[in-house]
Amino acid sequence: MGLLVDGVWHDKWYDTKSSKGAFIRSESQFRNWITADGSSGFPAEADRYRLYVSLACPWAHRTLIVRALKGLEDAIPVTVVSPYMGENGWPFADGHSDPEFGKDFLWQIYTEARPDYSGRVTVPVLFDRKTGTIVNNESAEIVRMLNSAFNAFATNPDLDLYPEPLRAEIDAVNARIYDTVNNGVYKTGFATTQEKYDQAVHPLFDSLDWLDERLANQRYLVGDRPTEADWRLFATLVRFDAVYFAHFKCNIRQIRDYPNLQGYLKELYQMPGVAETVDFRHIIQHYYWSQKSVNPSGIVPAGAAPDLTGPHGRDRLAKAA
Repeated sequence: MGLLVDGVWHDKWYDTKSSKGAFIRSESQFRNWITADGSSGFPAEADRYRLYVSLACPWAHRTLIVRALKGLEDAIPVTVVSPYMGENGWPFADGHSDPEFGKDFLWQIYTEARPDYSGRVTVPVLFDRKTGTIVNNESAEIVRMLNSAFNAFATNPDLDLYPEPLRAEIDAVNARIYDTVNNGVYKTGFATTQEKYDQAVHPLFDSLDWLDERLANQRYLVGDRPTEADWRLFATLVRFDAVYFAHFKCNIRQIRDYPNLQGYLKELYQMPGVAETVDFRHIIQHYYWSQKSVNPSGIVPAGAAPDLTGPHGRDRLAKAA
């Protein structure tokens, strides 16, 4: 993570001095929408938009999962940044430059869209290749666009991860999971005082306990099939034992210690197309090597990634329709 101010890159994560040790996530700045009919000014078209992601980032991971589930791989090309974030922020992966502009770093894509841009340079980024601007860099909104706007180009257009009858419940579940789990691991890991750490870690595990209980008698979080609520949670759960447990000091329990959450995580991981979006090498190397405020030495631990390929046991619950 880094900050671009008046064209100058600042290699830092988050300033917790003004917040007295608390991690506070900044708001995404590009918030336009792509619509099927083009009424927003950004019509859904095949091969018009490029998605910039990090395979390490859970927020970007959400968008990759929905792209895969909807079958939008041919309609929306993807560019992956390196797991090694250095003094200039996210470089592009494996020493390759950006295919759109030949740039070396993601911040240069932000300044292509807005030359006077100041703010955080984050993934995911949904970029309009036709107009040369960033449409949106808020993952929750990109997920909704991929779910509905591009159905004309999807190989699985009938899949709806945000069905109208379930939206109120999905939104309520999302709200708690976002605050205490998705963002909760960051509030725990980036806290710089004991007080702020304690204020984050206990609600995190209260919510994990609640989720494990919820999943004891129902297969998915809302309804009888996976919705966006499940995939938003999955992106955090799949990283938990590998990095959050130790690196972010979320060490009261691991996901493998929860019988229902662990089986649920395995089932989602084993769904067609999902495992291909998970890259534990990127995940582990990025967090431990890049986040020097948490791990100053940059030493990457030798422990193996979790094995999510075994039986998940979720068949005991009602099968998805």
